Amino acid sequence: MTTPPDFPQMLRGAGLRVTRPRLAVLDAVHAHAHADTDTVIGVVRQGLPDVSHQAVYDVLRALTATGLIRRIQPSGSVARYESRVGDNHHHVVCRGCGTIADVDCAVGHTPCLLASDDRGFSIDEAEVIYWGTCPDCAAEAASADAIAP
Repeated sequence: MTTPPDFPQMLRGAGLRVTRPRLAVLDAVHAHAHADTDTVIGVVRQGLPDVSHQAVYDVLRALTATGLIRRIQPSGSVARYESRVGDNHHHVVCRGCGTIADVDCAVGHTPCLLASDDRGFSIDEAEVIYWGTCPDCAAEAASADAIAP
C-alpha cells in the first residue's frame, strides 16, 4: 500500500505557498494521469466551484516550473499534465483515441537515445513518444473489418 503524497509539504519544499487551488490542482493531476487542462479544471471545480480558468492555468504553470508536475504535449494534442516527474520516462500515444500511457526508458543498447551530435549541450533528458494503436482501438478495427463485406 502506498501512502498518499503530502501536498502541503510538496508545495512548501518547492518554495510555494499552500493554497486551496494549488492543493486541488495537485490532487487532480495525481488522480488523473495525462489530464488536459479542461479535465483538471473540471476536477478542481468539483471542490472549488468558484475557481477561475486563469487561476488553474497559473497553478499549472507554477507547479510545472517548480518540477512538481510535468507538462507533455504530443504532436497534434493539447497539453497534458502528469505527476510522474524526475525519472525521464516516455509515452505511448494511440493514433485512434488519443490515449496516453507511460513507458519506462528502454534498457540495454539504445542508440536512438544518444544524440549523434549534442551541439555542445549537456544532455540530461530525452523525450520519446511512441505512436501506435491501443488494444481497444485495435479490437474495434478488427471487429469492423470482420463485419465489412
